[in-house]
Amino acid sequence: MQIKETTSEGLKRGFQLTIPAGDIEAKVDAEVKKIAPQVRMPGFRPGKVPANLIRKMHGENVHAQVINDAIRGSVDELIREKKLRPAMQPKVELGEGYEQGKDAVLDVELEVLPEIEAPEVEGIALERLVVPVSDKQVDEALERIADQQKSYKDAPKTRKAAEGDQLIIDFVGSIDGTEFEGGKAEDAPLVIGSGQFIPGFEEQLTGAKAGDEKTITVTFPEDYPAEHLKGKEAQFAVTVKQVKVEGETKIDDEFAKNLGLEGLDKLKELLRGQLEQETAGLTRTQMKRQLLDQLAAGHDFAVPQGMVDAEFEQIWAQLQQEASRDEDPAKALKEIEAEKDDYRKIAERRVRLGLLLSEIGQKNGVEVSQQEMSMLVQQAAQQYRAEDRQRFVQYIQSEPMAAAQLRAPLYEDKVVDFLFDKAEISEREVTREELEAAIEAEETEPAEKPAAKKKAPAKKPAAKKTAAKEEGEEKAPAKKPAAKKAPANKEAAKDEGKKAPAKKAAAKSEDKAPAAKKPAAKKAPAKKAAAKK
Repeated sequence: MQIKETTSEGLKRGFQLTIPAGDIEAKVDAEVKKIAPQVRMPGFRPGKVPANLIRKMHGENVHAQVINDAIRGSVDELIREKKLRPAMQPKVELGEGYEQGKDAVLDVELEVLPEIEAPEVEGIALERLVVPVSDKQVDEALERIADQQKSYKDAPKTRKAAEGDQLIIDFVGSIDGTEFEGGKAEDAPLVIGSGQFIPGFEEQLTGAKAGDEKTITVTFPEDYPAEHLKGKEAQFAVTVKQVKVEGETKIDDEFAKNLGLEGLDKLKELLRGQLEQETAGLTRTQMKRQLLDQLAAGHDFAVPQGMVDAEFEQIWAQLQQEASRDEDPAKALKEIEAEKDDYRKIAERRVRLGLLLSEIGQKNGVEVSQQEMSMLVQQAAQQYRAEDRQRFVQYIQSEPMAAAQLRAPLYEDKVVDFLFDKAEISEREVTREELEAAIEAEETEPAEKPAAKKKAPAKKPAAKKTAAKEEGEEKAPAKKPAAKKAPANKEAAKDEGKKAPAKKAAAKSEDKAPAAKKPAAKKAPAKKAAAKK
């Protein structure tokens, strides 16, 4: 094979490879001999079909396979001989006018990874913002659980339903006199003032007594999930079967045991650990951003534009998807379009930091073990249907680029942890609010920061640069967690604080979340229509 360098500009390289026709024909002959024993043809014994007939029958397919193998082998040989470090898969084109019997001329274009001088890892100074968990915070978490574990007892039949009371109702919904799908339920629980049902429904039941029958007229919100109900006026025939009042909930050992725990002390221990873990995640985010800012400030080298383009396309696709879900998609798209150059800078910095962290890891022996990689592959495979999982595993095993992409986030975290171990870290106690404010302050800095997996709020496309943060970082919540659903057992208690707070579905503000409560629709489909999602 002949190699001729055609381009050498910055990180771009170009080569022209010539594979002699004789080499190609020799490989075709070898392949024909290889398949000859399997070829069957009338009039010939197995394995005795003449080579010229095999060529006539299968020559075109054999030649195509030989050319593909020759191209792949030639590019691999080029990379080895020139000691190239491709940033991405090389672009290879077979010269126009190629036909059998002629030399194969390949044009190969690629970008190489830059030579990076790995920085000294000693002496990096970082500040760890520590949030101590107080007894008061644990007690507040207990109160949130207790609030979600409210019990109700029957009230006197003469009691008129008031704020906080629970009603057990049957209802049938109709529009223009016709019942609609999902508009019927029996024995549905409804707490007055909970905001669980669509606007106007609960209010019209205030003052109702057991045995009352009412017809309620409400209008479905314009943003209601069911298309056939959006903005429609509906009538609900409601029968109030029971009125219940809230019972007393004591936070004691019995309360904890009902949640599947040994006692109140164990519940407090779990909640404290959970709160500490939650703030530890925010602390790591803030430290990682400090670290990456220091690394970025000290290194400014050229990066492969192909990698930047790929990174930018990923960021841009995410932003466009988010903008399309905005209340005013056209305006949101226009706003991100105005900042397109900023997002390209974000992509460039993210690529630069990724390469720098990779270089630091390689120079210092940071590795992802085979066991860790196997776990990554198996976890990723779970996203696919059962029948497709094995094919995904085989794909990762056969495609080095795909495996590298899967490995990258874990490798980066391991390099970051390595640098944390080497850094000089000072600690400062702060409140959770101060820690969140520190993270938010970093998020509002200029857009040179790299992108992250977390999504920016769809309502504020102009601020989405805050979502384009360092790979693997987690954005701090804007507000403290709202009341959580009580854990049903020990495992659930560990997750307390991570579940979405109960909110009205129609609320679109960023700090709103879908209802965490299990809807009473399980008893009848009607609640899907009458209740807020």
